[in-house]
Amino acid sequence: MRIGFVSLGCPKNLVDSEVMMGHLVGRGHELTTNPADADVIVVNTCSFIDPAKEESIETILEMAEYKKSGKTQRLIVAGCLVERYRSTIKDSIPEVDAVIGTNELDSIVTACEDARADNTAPVRPYLYHELTPRIRSTPPHYAYIKIAEGCDHPCTFCVIPQYRGKFRSRTVESVLVEANSLFTQGVREINLIGQDTTSYGQDLGDRNGLSNLLSRLAKLPAAHNNWIRFLYCYPNRINDCLLETIASHPSLVKYIDMPLQHSSSRILKRMKRGANGDIFLKLIDRIRRIIPGVAIRTSLIVGFPGESDADFENLCEFIKAAQFDRLGVFCYSDEDSSASWHLEEKVAPSVISNRQRHIMAMQRRISRSKNRRLVGQEVDVIVEGPSRDVEVLWQARLSTQAPEIDGLCYISDPGMTFPTVGDIRRMRITEAHDHDLVGVLTDEPRPVVAPPRNFFPIFAGA
Repeated sequence: MRIGFVSLGCPKNLVDSEVMMGHLVGRGHELTTNPADADVIVVNTCSFIDPAKEESIETILEMAEYKKSGKTQRLIVAGCLVERYRSTIKDSIPEVDAVIGTNELDSIVTACEDARADNTAPVRPYLYHELTPRIRSTPPHYAYIKIAEGCDHPCTFCVIPQYRGKFRSRTVESVLVEANSLFTQGVREINLIGQDTTSYGQDLGDRNGLSNLLSRLAKLPAAHNNWIRFLYCYPNRINDCLLETIASHPSLVKYIDMPLQHSSSRILKRMKRGANGDIFLKLIDRIRRIIPGVAIRTSLIVGFPGESDADFENLCEFIKAAQFDRLGVFCYSDEDSSASWHLEEKVAPSVISNRQRHIMAMQRRISRSKNRRLVGQEVDVIVEGPSRDVEVLWQARLSTQAPEIDGLCYISDPGMTFPTVGDIRRMRITEAHDHDLVGVLTDEPRPVVAPPRNFFPIFAGA
């Protein structure tokens, strides 16, 4: 059969899609990038917040049309939306033939092949490993490795623990084998992901699990001249051992992604996060002192129940003091299965939207100022390929720009020989914008790295 995939949401969800594709290819099925040619379409959904839920439902309905106009015989819905609305998806959307939850990935073959399949049996918490079949859908030069699954934090706004279960780590050896395999295939950048990567290994009895894993990854011969990044730090799990490990290995990119959510102690307490802006500022100072040149990214939530004008002003002053390199702002989403659903003092949607716009305007000024300091400097960049946004230019990324999250570097050189996608090159920055940079390549091309095997693009939602 020909099978097509739509993967929505975060990189963690994308890895789940890649694992499901691996199972199907291992069974002898063919993947297609054209939904009109698909015998089966799988939609891997996200439902973290209302906009994600709406996108998932719209995508399911869009793919359902191919059962009428194309050759599609079966429509499978997988992922977080299933965990939340398993009992109603098929009733509400009769075109859906089967549903697969986040812990049922290895049942994808049965769901695609058997018209009678509908898994209702209890399942155990799932976590893939180095021997699990997987077909990557990211560009050939970078990849994600999920090092853990689930979460034990009690954040009142978050429903992820309900979908993904308790925190559980892969073994160090499992991650090392997968990383080494990816590097030897030609991958230049590995991004380690999990709901909270800084908790890695603690369930296995290793208090400094992430530090030890990063150190061993950085010492892999295949990691030489490549990049290793990890995402999603929980602030109270960042210690000096972790920071010193990052500082001491060239292949560990100097980038900390640390979602703080807020700075008001009152709001953080209602979120069941703890701490406050002053504690965070001290942590940020420590990070910058131990890791020179580090870029710090955070994510914030505005409009959480009870957020007063004073709380919002506290957040704005914190942002000015922190001077984050990268910052994202989410509007609070009132999810009916989250603990915060029951909190009083809801903030009006118009107020939430205005607060988000205000913070993003602040951050644009901060980002532009930081980018201007880079003009004239030479930096390493990884070549991404022809720009999707600017017709003539190619694009690249600094090591401090995570894929699909942060800004880009545009290569501006009319006389250049086109670089090789995935090459790590030297660029002199010539222009600075709010989030992006422009520059010219200053070095000679390095030896071409053969593209990896096992690569397949997802036809939508990637």
